[in-house]
Amino acid sequence: MDIQLKETSSYAREADIDLSWEEIASDFEQAIKQFSKRVKLPGFRPGKVPRKILMKQFQPAIEADFVEKSVNTYYLKALQEKEIIPINMGSVSDVHFHHGKHFKFKVAFEIEPEVTIPKMKRKSLKVEKTNYITDDEDIDMAIDEIRHGHAEVKTVEDGAQLDDYVICDLQEIDTSGVPIIGKKLETRYIKLGQIPFDGDNQKKLEGIKPGEKTQVSVPVDEKGSTSTFELSVQNVERQILPEVDEDFIKMADPEAENVADYRGRIKDRLGKAYDQRSEKAFDEQLTDAMINHVNPEFPPSMAESYLGHMVEDVMKNNPAATDKEKIKEIYQPVAERNLKWYLIRNTIIKNEEYEITKEDVQADIDQRKEANPKEAKELEKYFKKPSNRSRLEDDLMEKKVLAYLKNFTKIKEVKVNTKDLRKQSEGNVQS
Repeated sequence: MDIQLKETSSYAREADIDLSWEEIASDFEQAIKQFSKRVKLPGFRPGKVPRKILMKQFQPAIEADFVEKSVNTYYLKALQEKEIIPINMGSVSDVHFHHGKHFKFKVAFEIEPEVTIPKMKRKSLKVEKTNYITDDEDIDMAIDEIRHGHAEVKTVEDGAQLDDYVICDLQEIDTSGVPIIGKKLETRYIKLGQIPFDGDNQKKLEGIKPGEKTQVSVPVDEKGSTSTFELSVQNVERQILPEVDEDFIKMADPEAENVADYRGRIKDRLGKAYDQRSEKAFDEQLTDAMINHVNPEFPPSMAESYLGHMVEDVMKNNPAATDKEKIKEIYQPVAERNLKWYLIRNTIIKNEEYEITKEDVQADIDQRKEANPKEAKELEKYFKKPSNRSRLEDDLMEKKVLAYLKNFTKIKEVKVNTKDLRKQSEGNVQS
């Protein structure tokens, strides 16, 4: 088998495959026998038609059948011989078969490209890292969230107030006040002051009691169109939050010594959470900087396959998402970005000869168990599953690659006050 390979791009290959008659003769004879089993000729049983008669009457059909069924077989042999792994099906062209002489054809296919990483210097990559500065309001908000988790629910008879929950039925009505059949929402929980029960709706609901009714205007679609509903109150409930005292602290955090210590422990937990947020954002910026530094080519078939899997996952996890083309449009930049990083990452792993051993994985699991002794058994059970251990192995490799890139990164520290994040969040809600 003569195989001539041609590189048409960093990922595209073209193989000219030429087989002599000596290499294919026995396969062609086998094709004649298989064809004979399907032929019905008067005076002959299936499979017993003489070769000479078959070739005389059916040679073009036999040759066409042989070519169709043999191209893939010889193509795969050529790939094995050249130790090539394609990433797509391949496109066959220029097929030439001459009985008694040779069999020649061409296949165009794509492979995973070899990425060349430019020489890395000490400050090749420039990345910002955010240091979040928390304050007392963060601590108060975190404690309030815990208090809400331990709140006592009390039925209110003297009228609803801001932040109370109203249990009600909502009946849509027309402009003349007549109920619209089939447009009733029964036993709904609404919170005073929470969109859309703020503003004018809140004013109508303040002081309302069980058994009373009022009319509210509620958005009914994404465009902001509203409809009028008659709201019938079943009950009003109020959350009574526990005081932040010694009893509450014993319940919320038994290891805290007093209120001041409890607040300090909350502050530490917030700091760790913001540190994780900062690290995650930094890692994303670092990989983006490396992608921009290398900007590798990627095979279209590889990108299309990866994007297809992403779209399937989105549609599977979100039944309301039905516009496949729109989803593809949204996720295409994400797919291309992730694919570029995948190629760069694999090249770094190969160049640096990185590997994650079973011992590395087990050491990480043991470290997690030591840090969370109460969850040790659950962790052990979780990581017995091969797919979970495989994900952990991949995470450890990612950390190793990112640690390598940090050697060539100039990091700019940026301080961000969490109060500014809160203002930004409030502005987004209002808009």
